[in-house]
Amino acid sequence: MFILNSILLGVGLAMDAFSVSLANGISDPCMPAKKSFKIAGTFGIFQTLMPLAGWHLVRTAAELFSMLKRYIPWISLFLLLFIGGKMLFEGIKKEGQGETQDLRGSVLLMQGLATSIDALSVGFTIADHKVLEAFVCTSIIGIVTFVLCLFGLRLGKKISAAIPWDPQILGGIILIIIGIEIFLKGTL
Repeated sequence: MFILNSILLGVGLAMDAFSVSLANGISDPCMPAKKSFKIAGTFGIFQTLMPLAGWHLVRTAAELFSMLKRYIPWISLFLLLFIGGKMLFEGIKKEGQGETQDLRGSVLLMQGLATSIDALSVGFTIADHKVLEAFVCTSIIGIVTFVLCLFGLRLGKKISAAIPWDPQILGGIILIIIGIEIFLKGTL
């Protein structure tokens, strides 16, 4: 039951990262496999470390975390609006030029942070886990995220072929919508 619960938790947490991966795949339909693994790996690592950090915070400084929790939706909104707006602007600016988004390390790290920051709160749900159980649970979450993100990237590349305009525009719109969705979910 522990493994099944960890897998289901991973699927739930990975949906934002999956959606961003889909947008990245749409934005760069010619993405090489190495870059796909780098993106999926980044999301997987963030989704592993953030719940683990939340677990640690709950066990050591729950008061501090509860104070910061209300800012999480705002941080995610800001990061995804910034990244999505930049993609949208660049897509409109270069439409028809055939260039793809250059997903640099800093942008990828911001995407990883924006999609996993809400996973800090998972630390509350696994606070009763022993150290080994917490590591196993968060590792499963990371693996599930990695697999789903690879699938999202692949699906995004296929969708990109059917889009009559610069795919980076759709990718930017998707990121903005995800940011708004995370914000609304966290503040309502």
